[in-house]
Amino acid sequence: MKATRLDIPDVVLLEPRVFGDDRGFFYESYNRQVFNEATGLDPDFVQDNHSRSVQGVLRGLHYQLPPKAQGKLVRVVDGEVFDVAVDIRKGSPTFGRWVGEVLSAENKRQMWIPPGFAHGFLILSETAEFLYKTTDYYSPAHERCIRWDDPEIGIVWPREAPPILSPKDVIAPGLAAAELS
Repeated sequence: MKATRLDIPDVVLLEPRVFGDDRGFFYESYNRQVFNEATGLDPDFVQDNHSRSVQGVLRGLHYQLPPKAQGKLVRVVDGEVFDVAVDIRKGSPTFGRWVGEVLSAENKRQMWIPPGFAHGFLILSETAEFLYKTTDYYSPAHERCIRWDDPEIGIVWPREAPPILSPKDVIAPGLAAAELS
């Protein structure tokens, strides 16, 4: 597994070793020991999530407040997304900055997003299936979101048309007004 620290070094892009031939392919999507050796991290994953969305859907920017903050290991098993992590850790030298990567079934890339980051993704393909492991359980009482197009953050999404949003994402506050830990 190749691990690349992104412009925000706590966010890691992972590229697994894929073995393929004319029958198809095989790869380990997660191996705790290999993940630890590649990243120096040893998160305790407690929940797996799976979503399916249509082109143009934008989910995020979501996060959970402590003590239920979640780290996420995300990947796409069908389709393609633009995946984004925003540092919302007060006092962090990269507070308010974002990183984004294209994750797809074809490139098999994964992204580690640590606790203290807001997360979102935009569906680029006709449909996409998105899987992620989390380090804490979903907690509606601790869930928050930040506006996807907050100019203070300045995410450059790779699609011109307005995204399809959930009602909670439509009314999400900007970073300046968001409840942070």
